[in-house]
Amino acid sequence: MLKEHLLRSLSKSIRYDGRKPDEFRPITVETGIIKSAEGSARVKIGRTEVLVGVKMGVETPYPDTPAQGNLMVNAELLPLSNPLFESGPPGDQAVELARVVDRGIRESEAIDVKKLCIKEGEKVWSVMIDVCTINDEGNLLDAAALGAIAALKDTKFPKYEDEKVDYLTKTKKSLPLLREPISITVLKIGNYFIVDPLSEEEQATDARLTVAVTQDNNICALQKGGETPFMPEDIEKIVDLVLEKSVELRKKL
Repeated sequence: MLKEHLLRSLSKSIRYDGRKPDEFRPITVETGIIKSAEGSARVKIGRTEVLVGVKMGVETPYPDTPAQGNLMVNAELLPLSNPLFESGPPGDQAVELARVVDRGIRESEAIDVKKLCIKEGEKVWSVMIDVCTINDEGNLLDAAALGAIAALKDTKFPKYEDEKVDYLTKTKKSLPLLREPISITVLKIGNYFIVDPLSEEEQATDARLTVAVTQDNNICALQKGGETPFMPEDIEKIVDLVLEKSVELRKKL
């Protein structure tokens, strides 16, 4: 019944909440809200809300990248944000959320990881991104990805002296960011494509595709969800829509 109602509305170019298919809810981005983090951001898309924090640490580099810093993304779907979320180890949805955020940053080479090297093969800076959901009314993927970039832009290195990190003292040194990827998720319901889905629309989706693009419109990452396959012409429509809407989201950073 829900899907039939959505399809009837979409046939008139009207969403469940009155929006057009290509229309986002109001977006707000705040930074510097977690004083104990090196960088942080709060993103609200409609009533969907996420917090993103960035912590820096000095660690051993991975064996295959001895001269590059490390990047880790963790997502926690708090039960207070959605009654369907449960406490405990990350489930499939949390793992996918972290993977989408990580992939957009990593594949776009957003961070100049070579500049995070302190001593090749021994010590590098690690960038750890934590995403926490505060309220889930749909489209956590885009909110988390936007929040991660905003938090990275807000990040300042802690003081590092005599091989010790002083987390109580922040320097004026920012992360070496090269690019700012924007991730946008497009849902296909029947023959219709929509952005910024509500929870009800997510339940009725046939397939979805999250596309990450850089400032110069290069596609750097894709993540598909749902069982229905996309045809080539579907992907072309989605990419065109993402490129158009990414301009709108980038203005929020």
